[in-house]
Amino acid sequence: MHPLPLRIMHWTNAIAMIVMIGSGWKIYNDEVIFGFLHFPQAIVLGVWAQHALQWHFFGMWVLVLNGLAYLAYGVATGRFARLFFPIRPREVIAEAVAALSFRLKHQDLTHYNAVQKVLYVGVITIIVVQVASGLAIWKPVQFSGLVSMLGGFQSARLIHFLGMAAIVLFMVVHVTLALLVPKTLVAMFTGGPRLPAPAPLHADGAPAPDPSR
Repeated sequence: MHPLPLRIMHWTNAIAMIVMIGSGWKIYNDEVIFGFLHFPQAIVLGVWAQHALQWHFFGMWVLVLNGLAYLAYGVATGRFARLFFPIRPREVIAEAVAALSFRLKHQDLTHYNAVQKVLYVGVITIIVVQVASGLAIWKPVQFSGLVSMLGGFQSARLIHFLGMAAIVLFMVVHVTLALLVPKTLVAMFTGGPRLPAPAPLHADGAPAPDPSR
C-alpha cells in the first residue's frame, strides 16, 4: 500500500513541515500580524528571528524538493488518481460526522475514505499556495508580479499565515484520524497490506477472463 520511497517522502515532508511551522512562528513573533497573538518561546524554533530564518529556509528547500518528488511519484504511478478521486460531497459529510462521533471505520487500507481524500487534496493545494506566498514574502521585488497577484505584500503575509494555520489544523485532524484507526498509522511505518496485482487486459483494454473459473 505504501512503498518504501513513499514512506520516506511522507516522513521527510512531515519533519520539514514541523521545522517550517516552528521557525515560522518565531519569524512571525518578530513582526506580528495580529497584536494579540504571540507564540511562546517554548514552542518556536530559533533563538532569534535570523536563526529562525535559517531553519525556515532549510525546511523550505527540503519541503520543495521532496514535495516535487512526491507529486511526480503520485502522478507517474497513478496513485493520486486511484486514491484521491472521485470525491463525493455526500460521502464526505457522512464520514466527517462518523469521525466526529468516533464511529469512523476504515477496514480496507487500500482505499482512502472521503475525509482522507479531502484532507490530502486540500493540504497539497495549500502547500503549493504556501510556497508561492513564501516566495512573494522572501523576494517581493524579484517576484513583484506574484506579490501583485496575491494582493500586495501584507496580503501575501496574511495568506501565508492562514495557510500555516490550515496546515496545523490538517496535522491535528490527520493525527486524530490516525489514532482513531491505528492500523493506518502502523501502515505508514510497515508499508501496509500488499495490493492485489492488476487484472490482465485483452488487446482492446477489456479485462481478461479468470482461467480458474
